[in-house]
Amino acid sequence: MKIFAPKLFSIKERFSKKQLVNDIVAGVIVAIIALPLSIALAIASGVSPEKGLYTAIVAGFVISFLGGSNVNISGPTAAFATIVAGIVAQFGTGGLVIATIMAGLLLIIMGLFKFGSLIKYIPYTITTGFTAGIAVTIVIGQIKDFIGLSFPAGMPTVETAEKLHAIAKSIGTFNWQALVVGLVALAIQIVWPKISKKIPGSLVTVIIGVVIVKAFDMNVNTVGDLYTISRALPKFSLPEFNFESIGQLVPSAFTIAILAGIESLLSCVVSDGMIKDKHNSNTELIAQGAGNIFSGLFGGIPATGAIARTAANVKNGGRTPIAGIVHAVVLLLILVVLMPYAAWIPMPVIAAILFMVAYNMSEWKRFVKICKTAPKSDILVLVATFVLTVAFDLVVAIEVGMILSLVLFMKRMSDVARIRTWSDGEDNSAPDSERLKAVPKHTEVVEFDGPMFFASSEKFNSIPVKEGVTTIILRMRNVPVLDITAMRALNDIYATCNSKGLRLVLSHTNEQPLSVMKKSGFFERVGEENFLPNIDEALAYAEELNK
Repeated sequence: MKIFAPKLFSIKERFSKKQLVNDIVAGVIVAIIALPLSIALAIASGVSPEKGLYTAIVAGFVISFLGGSNVNISGPTAAFATIVAGIVAQFGTGGLVIATIMAGLLLIIMGLFKFGSLIKYIPYTITTGFTAGIAVTIVIGQIKDFIGLSFPAGMPTVETAEKLHAIAKSIGTFNWQALVVGLVALAIQIVWPKISKKIPGSLVTVIIGVVIVKAFDMNVNTVGDLYTISRALPKFSLPEFNFESIGQLVPSAFTIAILAGIESLLSCVVSDGMIKDKHNSNTELIAQGAGNIFSGLFGGIPATGAIARTAANVKNGGRTPIAGIVHAVVLLLILVVLMPYAAWIPMPVIAAILFMVAYNMSEWKRFVKICKTAPKSDILVLVATFVLTVAFDLVVAIEVGMILSLVLFMKRMSDVARIRTWSDGEDNSAPDSERLKAVPKHTEVVEFDGPMFFASSEKFNSIPVKEGVTTIILRMRNVPVLDITAMRALNDIYATCNSKGLRLVLSHTNEQPLSVMKKSGFFERVGEENFLPNIDEALAYAEELNK
């Protein structure tokens, strides 16, 4: 598979007028779904509403044009909201632009170096934990607007703990009218899918919310009360780069790049299953990188594949990247024509939309199922990642989650590694035909099971040797890997055998361990004649030696 092969340029074989119509219809519907979400996610990210549309337009177009998936729809997503808000609070929108562009460059590098397939090595428990954690932080961040609180000027509200503190301090400013609007908006989104699948509930919620607030002249903040609404087209703007700001933004850029890679490729995998297709993961990473670079240069925020919008695209007949391109073009027209009316949207409605986004992304049933059925080590990684995402940030959560996963994995591998001799009767896992093989006189068969690496090497430091034994057969059939620490343990065993005048024979040494033995010189020291391909030949060789 080529590293860079955009799907748009390979649709000629299956393209038809009917498919073109289906793609256009799907693109229009996805644009309608993306409209309120893009505005809501921009506000949740601490930037002006139009920046969400800029992202969906610019990044959505570029990624569909260059992407490795036929149906993936990209734009702003909830996963980035807390990260972006933190960057904006600390470094301003200029810092966000730099971080977004840097993340784009990292994604392109990841694609060029074929990192697309490596994303699968991030444990499921980590992705589930930080996704649920992000959902909780989004909910906490929207409580203020949902119940109409007014925070004191200057009160820090970047971290989740700070937001909770501000909510507690400002609870006296509760606005019952805002709560009523928020509850109505929430109820509409819950009930509407049972009425119609074609018209998105979020759009209906926005329209009804505006009508209620206008008709009853309710004292509720709207988007226009808090933000200046612009319908200007996205403009190219190059940020001021300096080494100090770049150095400070590297961790944020890495977080955006990793999260964008994970989300977009997960979205591709889901859509592949829906349309029986196969995406090009490295092409998709390069396209995501280009999309984020252009998004930053044209005033947008980080973008990635959006699973819900991609699923909507597929369900409405989209089968080629043209649907994603149409979605971006339709949003551009909406920006120019309808954007001023976004000022009428009540803030509790925005909060209610984000509540539903958080609920849908949380996958709480999956979270609970893991807690009920998974091993304790997996539950520990899941809960730790979740708690750290809420209490600190995604960077800390992923770092600690990965370290925990690696440590627990090594412990698990170490636990299953063991050493045993045939003569002690403990070889119960071996077939009867092997346990009943005749072992020659003065010979002992020692079997190593499991990976031999630094965490388990202590188990292989020595082997039991009985009186009268002159030949030791190390059966290596069940050793898939060997590292240099375990190689040192094997050298110690060989030295002990030499000092006691014992012959060391190795049976069925697998490819990777044999390669390590040759590089370290162990193969040469032991002698090629003492490496046998299977246990039968090793036993026959030992019998010949002891005649």
